[in-house]
Parts: sequence; C-alpha cells; structure tokens
Amino acid sequence: MSRLVPAPDALVGKRFDVAVAKMLGISRAKAADLIESGQARVLDRDISKSGTLMSGETVEFDLVEERVEPEPVADDMAIVYEDDDIVVVDKPVGVAAHASVGWTGPTVLGSLLRRGVHITSYGAAGRQGIVSRLDVGTSGLMLVCKSDLAYVEMRRQFAEHEVRKTYHALVQGCLKEDRATIDAPIGRAKVSDFRFCVTPAGKPAITHWDVMERFGGEATLVSVNLETGRTHQIRVHFSSIGHPLVGDPMYGANPVLSAELGLERQWLHAMKLEFRHPRTHVWTTVESQVPADLAHALDLMRQRWPKR
Repeated sequence: MSRLVPAPDALVGKRFDVAVAKMLGISRAKAADLIESGQARVLDRDISKSGTLMSGETVEFDLVEERVEPEPVADDMAIVYEDDDIVVVDKPVGVAAHASVGWTGPTVLGSLLRRGVHITSYGAAGRQGIVSRLDVGTSGLMLVCKSDLAYVEMRRQFAEHEVRKTYHALVQGCLKEDRATIDAPIGRAKVSDFRFCVTPAGKPAITHWDVMERFGGEATLVSVNLETGRTHQIRVHFSSIGHPLVGDPMYGANPVLSAELGLERQWLHAMKLEFRHPRTHVWTTVESQVPADLAHALDLMRQRWPKR
C-alpha cells in the first residue's frame, strides 16, 4: 500500500518516529521499524527516525501488507455437551484454551468460532467466554460460555469453587495413603517463566486425591478433585510430595519410564465436570473417556504389574 500524506501541522517539529506513530496509530517501536525498512520516509529528503519533521514536507508510506496465517482448527475436538448457554468440549492434547503470544497451534476458542459456535463477548479480548482453562499438554473436558448469563454465573461458580472437577492422573511411585489432600500455595518459579512451584508467596491451592490402582512401587493411578484452579496445580502438587506425573519431565518425571510407555506428555486427563446449569440451576454432569495415548500407557503398566 503506497500513499503520500502532507505533514500535519500538529506534528511539525516532532521526531519522525513519533510523527509516523501518530499518523498511523501504531507504537513508536513499530514506527521506527517502518522507517528503518524504508516503508515510511519523507519525500525528497533522507531522514532518520530521530530526525525532525518539517513544515510543508510530504511523508511517503509504502507499507508491506503482513500476511497472517489463519489459526489451524482442532477438527478432532469433540463437543460433548451444548445448549444455548454453554458448550463443553473434550480438548485433545496440543490444543490451547485460547491464543497467546508465541502460540501458533489450534485453540479451543478459535476452533469453536471457526465451526460457527456463538460465544459470548464477555471476557478479555481473545479469551471471551472462557471461565477455566486446561494446559496445552492436558486433555479433557473444558467449559466455554455461549451466553452472557452463563459467563457471569459460571465465572462465579468457578471462583467460589462450586464446580466439581475430576481428573485422572498417573503419578510416579507408590503413594502411601489411599486418599489425602495437598494444601500448599502455588506461585511462579524464579528459575523459569513457564514453571510453577509450591511457595509461601503463592496463591492458595488445594488438591484432593484418591488412589484408584497401584502398580507396585513404580506408579499409582489416582482420581483428583481440585478445590482451586491454579496453573499446573496437579503437576506441581504431586511433584512437591515426590510423586511427579508420569510423562512430565518439567516437574521431575523419569524420562526412561515415559519413553517405555510411549508418552510424549504428562499422564493427566480432565474426566468429569459437575456444576449447576447457569440458567436452570439443575445439577449437570459431563464425562469423558481416557484418550488413546494415555490408555495405551495404562495398558502397558497393567502388563508390567498384573493383578494377582
């Protein structure tokens, strides 16, 4: 796109990068990039980004259109419940809840919109309708709000811990108890922007678990209920008690066991959501099944540790 624009009186005497930023409604850094690449310049005069725009000059813009690749769609993401207020999807591994900086893969929100599912406009831009999330590497049930009423009510239910979220997880080692609660605050780890840890400076986090199946001293299958919903909560809590999730090297999993089970992500799946329907207030339960990669790993564990 090429065009000539007379220098506006209000911008005469300003730095050229400041003037370009004002004229195009972009950041000063972006304006500097355009100047240095020759896409923004003063007609018949060489000028740097710090040069001064003068009266009577003409600014020439020769902007290169940026090609934005469309977000891929998660075609294998099943919708397991839907009405006029909410939609519950069975999120596959490798799908993010919503778009974020640096993520180029499919998202739950983008895939629903591309399928023509109406989503409420309530919520932060790019995250509208989302009241809870799952990690990219975690599969299972995730609820998104279609109506404004649902967004307000479901956000309240999640915030007040009224929604019952059940996960199945395979953790390393043999848990000594059949059931227990981990009550430990979680915050961002100082060593990495991507990791979290148990820290007194963190936010309250409560995880309840029950043993479902034991595999000698090698691993334990547990049912997990979250009272809170912190980022990486299940992964961090079990790692903190010396039992990281199988297939989760970020939090201390044994890579040899992960490879033997064919796992390329943590063994964790959101199995069940229970909540009061935002409009009817009827107690609603939605359930999922363990996906193929996790089921295969579990079968291998049962072969290694057959029941006697």
